[in-house]
Amino acid sequence: MSVSVVIPCYRSAQTLPNLIARLMPVLQDMSVRHEVILVVDGSPDDTWRTAAELARRIDGVRAIHLSRNYGQHNALVAGIREAEFEIVVTMDDDLQHPPEQIPLLLAALEGDQLDLVYGVPHHEEHGFVRSAASRSVKAGLAGALGVRTARTISAFRAFWTRLRDGFEELSGPHASVDVALSWATTRVGSVKVNMSQRVQGRSNYTPRLLVRHAVNMLLGYSTAPLRAASYLGFLAGIVGLLLGGVVLWRFATGDTTVAGFTTIASMVALFSSAQLISVGLLGEYVGRIHGNGMGRPTYVVRERAGSFAALDVPWQAGDVSAPARAGVGSGSDER
Repeated sequence: MSVSVVIPCYRSAQTLPNLIARLMPVLQDMSVRHEVILVVDGSPDDTWRTAAELARRIDGVRAIHLSRNYGQHNALVAGIREAEFEIVVTMDDDLQHPPEQIPLLLAALEGDQLDLVYGVPHHEEHGFVRSAASRSVKAGLAGALGVRTARTISAFRAFWTRLRDGFEELSGPHASVDVALSWATTRVGSVKVNMSQRVQGRSNYTPRLLVRHAVNMLLGYSTAPLRAASYLGFLAGIVGLLLGGVVLWRFATGDTTVAGFTTIASMVALFSSAQLISVGLLGEYVGRIHGNGMGRPTYVVRERAGSFAALDVPWQAGDVSAPARAGVGSGSDER
């Protein structure tokens, strides 16, 4: 078994050295052939300089610099496509995903019973607002997109690299790794892991960005909004018929006054609202088709740094609690 660890990086110049210092010994202890791919997503600080230096100093670490900020999932797609080994592990760059928990994910994949495993925290590591927004996004994935395991989704995941064949044609600026993985397999599981608090800075995934990500997923991977627009039009039609019936009844019973301005105004407003919502949704879809037709890329690589040196030692997944020391290094002692 061999492992490629993909880490999207943004404003993480301070945390990357510590992350790699903890991650490399874990991979060595598991005695697996490994590589670490740092994907710098157009970060405006010194993240690329730090990642490139780590790649030059440490065997098994590679760094990819995207030409601009494309978003976390686009950066993940870039790293997944670069992966050389059998299993891909994805994790955040802020040390909220402890590297020491990776063996738990890999052990869950042992035996080929599962294709994809998510690391689910024992306790929420975010604040109330951030956690509520995250749960809303997962509910949207489960309901509108039909991703049955959406409520266990996290950025800490491990899956067989062969799954990327299911989304090799994925293109355009609105990528979602979890939706793409759901196209490739239904054999999905989860394991409870310990998560850590962010030690430096703050999360780049604000509630606003989570909502934006949810909208992107709904419009990019589902026709549910179009169906909702149809239901809205149907509901508006029923309300219009009811209002028409009320007007006719009042006319037949003589309980009517001079021109019912209020009734007419409310009906016009109701139908206009339904029409504008439907046209807006259609416009969003047409705009996305237009954007894809222009050939907007999922990502563009500016430069690369480092090369990988793998460990040719078999890994025994059954001994997760006390893995054997590999005894050969990837350079982390240089710290």
